[in-house]
Amino acid sequence: MRIELEKRPERAEIFAWASPLIAVALTVVTGGLIFALAGINPLKGLYVFFIEPFTSLWSIEELIVKATPLVLIGVGLSISYRANVWNIGAEGQFTMGAIFGAAVPILLNGWNDPSTLVAMLVLGTIGGMVWGAIPALLKVRFGANEILTSLMLVYVSQLLLDWLVRGIWRDPKGFNFPKSVGFDGWQTMPVIGDGRVNLGTAIALAIAVLLAILMSRTLKGFEVRVLGQAPRAGRFAGFSSERMVVFAFLLSGGLAGLAGIMEVASTIGQLQPNISPGYGFTAIIVAFLGRLNPIGVIFAGIVLAVSYLGGEAAQVGLGISDKTARVFQGILLFYILACDTLILYRIRLVGRAPAEARAHA
Repeated sequence: MRIELEKRPERAEIFAWASPLIAVALTVVTGGLIFALAGINPLKGLYVFFIEPFTSLWSIEELIVKATPLVLIGVGLSISYRANVWNIGAEGQFTMGAIFGAAVPILLNGWNDPSTLVAMLVLGTIGGMVWGAIPALLKVRFGANEILTSLMLVYVSQLLLDWLVRGIWRDPKGFNFPKSVGFDGWQTMPVIGDGRVNLGTAIALAIAVLLAILMSRTLKGFEVRVLGQAPRAGRFAGFSSERMVVFAFLLSGGLAGLAGIMEVASTIGQLQPNISPGYGFTAIIVAFLGRLNPIGVIFAGIVLAVSYLGGEAAQVGLGISDKTARVFQGILLFYILACDTLILYRIRLVGRAPAEARAHA
């Protein structure tokens, strides 16, 4: 007796859209069990993790700040995955965007007017695109697996950042700490209001809306959908799979790079060895939780931002590990993939084949 997955002839549309909600609900239930096993009142644990981030204006602002890079990276990845191009290296493109953009205030520290910020954002985007172009060209030219190449480049970019901030870009007045000079004035993102929410949030929302229009109202969006769902039909229609690979990597890499420079120019204010709590990897979950739809990614980004803020609150309030957020993110991804699998396939128990049964008689 063995278990097989049999492809369903058609899927129920309502379950396709309900899948993220089911996955979130199952994650909450599983989280309660984890808290109980850790000797923590499950209701108190779930309140601290999932509800407390919404109970004050400060925490809501922090939620928006953490959701911004997730949304910006997630919308790029959602387009890439819709085109059946698997960019797993957004974390590396995020880091390279930060490095390219931060070169302006570090190397030209006296340049401080509105054009400085524009140059930083443009260079940050270019940095992400350059890092995304490498796996794209390797796939198009040599057929290399883009999942492996883009993932390996993450570690190259992080080692490069570490070498820069401990070496030639280290602040000479920084008491030997591994960090660059601090950014100031127009070298930082303007804030909206009196809190920490900055212009990057408005940019992320505008890009998400523009990409939603691109996907639903333009020929390019149609090309992405066709090549993602039926590559052979797309080739008959005259669409190029190779050009789509390059387009998807440049778009998703550029947006990840833009998120990287906006992060170091706002919440961090300088380059340092650790500039991301894993935004590039978490954005993969954001893209799938948002159903690969740019508007859905906005809401998914907020849900995943709760995991970061709730993890910090649980660490302080309940004394549990700072890795709790990663555990919840992993559980959520598992349930998303499990729900999607059950929507597309049905489980079937298959008896032993007659010949096989005789061989074992």
